[in-house]
Amino acid sequence: MPEPSDFMRIREDAGPQVVSVSELARSVRDLLEHRFPLAWVAGEISNFTLARSGHLYFSLKDDAAQMRCVMFRHRAQYLDFAPREGLQVEARATVTLYEPRGDFQLNVEFMRPGGPGALYEAFLKLKSKLEREGLFDERAKRTLPPYPRAIGVVTSPQAAALRDVLTTLARRNPAIPVVVYPAQVQGAGAAAELAAALETAGRRREVDVILLVRGGGSIEDLWSFNDERLARAIRASPIPVVAGVGHETDFSIADFAADRRAPTPTAAAELVSPSRPELIARVATLAELLSRRTRRDIETRMQLLDHLSRRLVHPGRRIDSQLRLLDQLERRLVGSANGVIDRCRWRIAHLVERSRGRLPHVDALIVRSGDLSARGARALDSLLASRSRKVDSLARALSHLGPEAVLERGYAIVRSSAGTIVRDAAPLAPGDSLEISFARGVADAEVTGTRERDG
Repeated sequence: MPEPSDFMRIREDAGPQVVSVSELARSVRDLLEHRFPLAWVAGEISNFTLARSGHLYFSLKDDAAQMRCVMFRHRAQYLDFAPREGLQVEARATVTLYEPRGDFQLNVEFMRPGGPGALYEAFLKLKSKLEREGLFDERAKRTLPPYPRAIGVVTSPQAAALRDVLTTLARRNPAIPVVVYPAQVQGAGAAAELAAALETAGRRREVDVILLVRGGGSIEDLWSFNDERLARAIRASPIPVVAGVGHETDFSIADFAADRRAPTPTAAAELVSPSRPELIARVATLAELLSRRTRRDIETRMQLLDHLSRRLVHPGRRIDSQLRLLDQLERRLVGSANGVIDRCRWRIAHLVERSRGRLPHVDALIVRSGDLSARGARALDSLLASRSRKVDSLARALSHLGPEAVLERGYAIVRSSAGTIVRDAAPLAPGDSLEISFARGVADAEVTGTRERDG
């Protein structure tokens, strides 16, 4: 599937690229049309308009969104009902962009009233069943032969589709043989005949690809191609099968089971038959290309031969040349080695001279070390003496501030019966017991009264 870069390649490393509005709109349209295939969209018709040209313009909407739609006259003329405002429909459409207005829209190719019928319900049920079994798995489908030696056609001998297929094959490449495997394509027993024809073709192995074709019709007319036996016969066929049933908008179980689907029988014939004029032109192009490449290869090899012939010399001369080169290399090697040795000797001598100038004077260092040691011992003794004097001074100052020194000056410490120090007379009451500590001894006392201190 194409990527967005296939439609608009803007290199980021080359700086911003300016595009016109029409170029951008065309790129977006191509991206939408290639990214989204034909799809069924269900919704309610709104804003319905029938133009004089016969084109239908309307919107499809549901509870959450709406999309603009157009159905051109050559498609609308095949509708078997009259679209109107508010009608629920199912539309088969492609997603595109209307460039003049830049509007996102759906191009409707086929439309039917909403709500599937009984046959369509059966179609969906069988399709779901076979899809769960993997019968429609794309990985299991075979590649069509690009140049078939013979083409088989499974259809009714009286069908118009057979004439269209034979005419197309004869026009594109009359040299390819065609084998018809007759079978009914409509009515009771048609699906069994189609399956039997496929089995016959697979058993004979006389063709390289099989076309299963039928012209257009209603869902009832095409119902034989919605048969489970036919779908299993298609997948069991050892030969690739191309289904071209009905018109472009008609889909059947056979289309999903086949290795490839073509929109019409004629398109199926074109799909499997290489065009003879195109093959002739292709062969002519390849022949010319082969001729040019052959001439170019011959000329290149001739030049190579000339070059090699000039390089070709007598082995003795080549040996002498190599011996001279070896002698020259030996002399260069010896000279280079001697130069390296001389530079290393000079470097060593230079380093020795520099090291001699930087060796320390041991005797002077010993004398200086002894002097520094004596000075350090004297400084340490002086520092210790100073610190001792300071400690003695602090001890004497501290002794004057101790409680014992205070008591020696006539002060006393008063404690309550609980052992707490009494600092305030207000909490005391007559009769409370006190303990009074002096510098020497302790006395027990009883409070007879309290008063404020004068001053």
